[in-house]
Amino acid sequence: MLDSPPEVRQARATGAPIVALESTVITHGLPQGENLKLARAMEKTVSENGAIPATVAVIDGRIRLGITNEELEALAVHPPNPRKVSIRDFGYTLSKGISGGTTVAATAFVAHKQGVRVFATGGIGGVHRQAPHLTSPPTSTRLPKPPRCWSFVPA
Repeated sequence: MLDSPPEVRQARATGAPIVALESTVITHGLPQGENLKLARAMEKTVSENGAIPATVAVIDGRIRLGITNEELEALAVHPPNPRKVSIRDFGYTLSKGISGGTTVAATAFVAHKQGVRVFATGGIGGVHRQAPHLTSPPTSTRLPKPPRCWSFVPA
């Protein structure tokens, strides 16, 4: 149910630092072109600072802690109806074998379950125009002991 590329598997085995990166900023947060540029800049910044970047996404119904460049590009060009995957969406997304970007909540959940203590995001939402009409708080407020999070702000 969870796959990782060799560099992430090796980092996990050796205890090397890993930074999980959320992916809805790629699929839903920014326009095409800008999304891929930011995703690559985030991965580069993590690498330049001595950690292994691990973008979290669902690819063909498998949770990925780290994706390939080809998978990153596929998410960035917005396949038909890209799925926005929060914690509550894992069951459906995995059972249907589809791909999607993980929200901050889903990324924090995967990172926490896999022992990754730090993650970064392109931004944290949570303020919604429909807030007065919501019947429950956003899923990102329901996380027990999430990893530390930093938000990248494009320069």
